[in-house]
Amino acid sequence: MAPGCTLVLVLMLMTAALSRTGAVPVPSAPKALPPARGCHMAQFKSLSPQELQAFKTARDAFEDSLLQKDWDCSGRLFPRTRDLKHLQVWERPVALEAELALTLTVLEAMANSSLGHSLEQPLLTLQHIRSKLQACVPAQPTAGPRPRGRLHHWLHRLQEAQKKESQDCLEASVMFNLFRLLTRDLKCVASGDQCV
Repeated sequence: MAPGCTLVLVLMLMTAALSRTGAVPVPSAPKALPPARGCHMAQFKSLSPQELQAFKTARDAFEDSLLQKDWDCSGRLFPRTRDLKHLQVWERPVALEAELALTLTVLEAMANSSLGHSLEQPLLTLQHIRSKLQACVPAQPTAGPRPRGRLHHWLHRLQEAQKKESQDCLEASVMFNLFRLLTRDLKCVASGDQCV
């Protein structure tokens, strides 16, 4: 038998033996953001004062509009105890992307209201952030680990809220969560494993 064939045969036998004994490492959830091409979130560790002012203007306009509404929202879509730091590093972009998706859906629906003008710049900023974030989210469900534990609970909560909450309550939850999304959740994802 040729020496090259012998080497290949020996390597195949060793791999098979190691697989049966469990000595071959089993792939597990990544500990950090996947090295996806185009995953560049560090630029979002802090937004410019002009961008934050646009969000403040939109929130202020929304608060003014609340004075004219009779609304009653009992549940907390974004509880204070929720913190992306409690998730694994690879789970954080998944959670933030779901949060951004809901936020954009709600704000885009509100853009047809009297608040439309004040929402133009915030919507552009959030769409830009989401487009960059999508490069950091592992493909689901076959290529990446499936959501479990806290991440699964968080994603399920967001999905259920869209079905159960009134539009007014969704709007209030999203608007009052904007600065947390921008200054805590986004900063945490942008910081990668430095967010502790």
